[in-house]
Amino acid sequence: MKKFFVLLMILLVVTSLAKVKIQFWHAMGGWRIELLQNMAEDFMKTHPDIEVEVQYTGSYRDTLNKLVAAVQGGTPPHVVQIYEIGTQFMIDSGIAVPIGDLIEKDPSFDVGKFLPQVLDYYRVKGKLYSMPFNSSNPILYYNKTLFKEVGLDPNKPPRTFNELIEYCKKLTVKDEKGNIVRAGITWPLHSWFFEQFVALQNAPLVDNENGRAGRATKAVFNHEGALRFLKLWDTLTKEGLMINTTKEDWTGARQLFISQKVAMLISSTSDVKLMMDAAKENGFELGTAFLPKPEGVELGGTPIGGGSLWIIGGHPEEEIKAAWEFVKWMAEPEQQIRWHLGTGYFPVRKDAVETLLYQGYYSEYPHHLTALLQLLLSVQTPNTRGAVIGPFPEVRDIIETAIEKMINGEMTPEEALAWAEKEATRAIREYNELYE
Repeated sequence: MKKFFVLLMILLVVTSLAKVKIQFWHAMGGWRIELLQNMAEDFMKTHPDIEVEVQYTGSYRDTLNKLVAAVQGGTPPHVVQIYEIGTQFMIDSGIAVPIGDLIEKDPSFDVGKFLPQVLDYYRVKGKLYSMPFNSSNPILYYNKTLFKEVGLDPNKPPRTFNELIEYCKKLTVKDEKGNIVRAGITWPLHSWFFEQFVALQNAPLVDNENGRAGRATKAVFNHEGALRFLKLWDTLTKEGLMINTTKEDWTGARQLFISQKVAMLISSTSDVKLMMDAAKENGFELGTAFLPKPEGVELGGTPIGGGSLWIIGGHPEEEIKAAWEFVKWMAEPEQQIRWHLGTGYFPVRKDAVETLLYQGYYSEYPHHLTALLQLLLSVQTPNTRGAVIGPFPEVRDIIETAIEKMINGEMTPEEALAWAEKEATRAIREYNELYE
């Protein structure tokens, strides 16, 4: 009996030593924390020689900052989820193993099965640097029940800026003192929406083909496309048709819609499942639609948002291989479908989309199809693939500050745009001095 116990202990130690341990950092809060943990546990069941330690590291911005600190401290994770706007910084830092290099060494991996609209964002100068994972774009959520209440056709959401304003006027309710009881619309005070509506008009944010033909050297968004969107935002605010949130308050905007204090919401497709459940719980019928567009303008499309998985270098070869196995597995169609159904982020693979279509999923849950169709119908240009900017987080903060000043009446749309472009250019030039 004693000999058996000793042999068992030796076996356990050998088994433990044989495992390759990797760390996976992510920025998905709420119910997504448990979903990602469960996915990692399922990976480990099929890959018993790899142990994945999953850690939620806060917001996208927090995660990137913690990664930088970990690299400097010599304790970086193996796999980290970075938001799309961190792409140029990650390339410049040189801390990651380009996914394209790993694909070249792995004939079993077929990158052709991925949606080109998604790959186009993460490919820079022909090289794929990270693995697409959670992709989204903004869509219009609307309350069909409130549409019916005010005599609007629930199957005809606003398709233009002018229609959006008219719908908001009908949907807004004020009390006897003029206080807003219900507004027409909201969206978070976030630069992402500025970026999306600029791309929707096939207009750039920065020079050198949005930073894709060469490193971006200056901001170039002080143009008519951006001004049209800021004027829309300004009009909705001044006329009391929109409730604005504080900067980057996604939760606040969602709650305004869920509580029916606004009739429409522009937010990420990653909220689809949340909104479907909330509509059912709060007794209203949900509608989803493409983003409204300015009249008579050349249409572009919606760049992807969300994040991708990066493999960080500097680890032993066996750990890099284990990280690659994990990243590949997370991008398989089964995992992409599971992630899509559990969140609202659309699948990044063609075969995952095909499977759901054949199963009739999208006919039963059309809200999940809205974002996917909006992406697939987008014209593909450097403007709609999304800008690549080194100090993108700082540029976003500058744009958000300008918009905040505008809605507070401190700047006109024209002044806000000019100031933001000047400050963004300064930030880009200061960044480039460090990496050129």
